[in-house]
Amino acid sequence: MKHSDYPLSEVPGEARKGLVSTSLVLLGFTFFTSTMWAGGALGEAFAIGDLLWIILIGNLLLGSYAATLAYIACRSGLNSVLMGRFCFGELGSKLSDVILGFTQIGWYAWGTATIALVLVKATGIPDAFTAPLMVVFGLAFCITAMVGYRGMDLLSRFAVPAMLIFILISLYKGFIEIGGFTGLDAHAPTASMNVTAAITIVIGTFISGGTQATNWARFARTPKIAVIATLAAFFVGNGLMILTGAFGALVYQQADIVDVLMAQGFMTLAVLMLFLNIWTTQDNTIYNFAVAGCNLMRTDKRRIVTASGAMVGTVLAVGGMYNLLIPFLLLLGTFIPPIGGVIMADFWLKHRGRYPVLAQASLPAFNWHGLGAYAIGSAAAYGSPVLPPVVGVLAAVVGYGVLYHLPQRLASMRVVKG
Repeated sequence: MKHSDYPLSEVPGEARKGLVSTSLVLLGFTFFTSTMWAGGALGEAFAIGDLLWIILIGNLLLGSYAATLAYIACRSGLNSVLMGRFCFGELGSKLSDVILGFTQIGWYAWGTATIALVLVKATGIPDAFTAPLMVVFGLAFCITAMVGYRGMDLLSRFAVPAMLIFILISLYKGFIEIGGFTGLDAHAPTASMNVTAAITIVIGTFISGGTQATNWARFARTPKIAVIATLAAFFVGNGLMILTGAFGALVYQQADIVDVLMAQGFMTLAVLMLFLNIWTTQDNTIYNFAVAGCNLMRTDKRRIVTASGAMVGTVLAVGGMYNLLIPFLLLLGTFIPPIGGVIMADFWLKHRGRYPVLAQASLPAFNWHGLGAYAIGSAAAYGSPVLPPVVGVLAAVVGYGVLYHLPQRLASMRVVKG
């Protein structure tokens, strides 16, 4: 496959995929351990009725954002970093490459360390094996990403249904043990959190990933497939992860499904869930890094970039730097959603819903409208006390509109005065 998943060009029609393939790959991406931990925090703070509404609203907002970008990706055949060339410029797009790529390599290090640490703890393997396991997993989990979309598709076709079955088994057992709906209604919150903060947590769990869902949505055969598959992943799939974490914290005081399965006596299912959960997210994560890296260096050697990123992430994991990276990665999560807002505004306002062919487009080194709008969106998100991701996206869209139309209005006013 000489194209190696088209890292620097549009996905052609003959490479497009159907609804099942696109949905499973995206669901594999959103089945993520840290999302369940966020759900655990909500489960401790809200009664079940309020919790379900918060999960519904938060994931509807998240899914709508990701689905809008997915629509644009399918229409254009481009992913976020390639669309960044239009909205930020040839050189300006390197800003989004660095931000998106760095966050993904950091999360890859976190996932690599997590599976080794949890496996050692769960099985009683000597601690001396922790670092070697990190090396093994860090290099192994990038194999499907190196193959590309086809490799992740094959893995997801097995892993996603299996994980759904494990989750449903766990939820059913927990539902019985807590005493059904009567037991759930009797649950009293043990922590306090306001609704706005809770919705922010739901959206924030995966809005950075939603910005990069374009990497797979662009392979969808039609925009309708792209939107449905993305909503399935970011509305339904991410919502299920939040609910699972909340339910586990409520019943077993454990948010992670792996810990819950072990507490329920399902040791084999717990180990399988651990592998599948981490693997399907890790290969997507390092694939995201490779896509950003290819655009940054203007190279189509995606497999080499993928392997190089996996090695860097593994070194960070073995070196223990994954713990130091998490607060910084979460901070960067505030600055990623405005990228999506700029992409949306540029696509609809400037390009009227249709990009020119990337190889034939005459692009400036810097698109100051897009860069200025990104700065506005990031500042608004960083300073917002409520729903920072949503505020960042909206501010970026409005900022782009103002910066794009203002010079034209001023020019027309000068002509009238003259």
